[in-house]
Amino acid sequence: FQQLNSSTISGILSPGITLGEGLENLKTIAAKVLPEGYSIDYSGESRQYIKESSALLITFAFAMIIIFLCLAALFESFRDPIIVLVSVPMSICGALIFISLGVGDASLNIYTEVGLVTLIGLISKHGILIVQFANDLQREGKAKREAIEQAAATRLRPILMTTAAMVLGVMPLVFADGAGAAGRYNMGLVITTGIAIGTLFTLFVVPVMYLILAHDHAKDSIAISDTKSF
Repeated sequence: FQQLNSSTISGILSPGITLGEGLENLKTIAAKVLPEGYSIDYSGESRQYIKESSALLITFAFAMIIIFLCLAALFESFRDPIIVLVSVPMSICGALIFISLGVGDASLNIYTEVGLVTLIGLISKHGILIVQFANDLQREGKAKREAIEQAAATRLRPILMTTAAMVLGVMPLVFADGAGAAGRYNMGLVITTGIAIGTLFTLFVVPVMYLILAHDHAKDSIAISDTKSF
């Protein structure tokens, strides 16, 4: 293997064991059994999994940076994008829970990676709806708490309708069959579970973070009014 003397070990995963768990067990056993100076490497699906796992964090980092910069330009603020993106980790964790449980033999691969990156944009939209409306209400003179409470209540129905539409739109991927069904299932599972769990957290966490981090636009409106009166 790679112009070195080697022995090839092939195996099949037991039901309920993910590829990541299998490779981790392989590392543990190799560390105990192999003499000093020996090493292990991967080929085939295992090699692809290792490479994709290392590139996954870089992909997420770039996606988060790009979305953050776009939101900063939209809101003309560096605080509001943080409030919007606070629901992203919860949504990602919600999707990864089902992968870690091995639901439907799902695993981390290029399809789930695409689904997770897509999920970042989809779940951010909910936060944008709430934060943008709350800022507008503050500029009309409402207090920060009153503005975010009214914004969350007003945007509840559009958010739920959008979530339902997204979930139903992805369902064909979850129930796909035939050639390539496994890849489509992985992508559909990630988006469906992530958007559902992320929406639930968005409705509660975003308003709380808005109260903590958001700028008080109502005070700015009052200050501008006082300046004009002079």
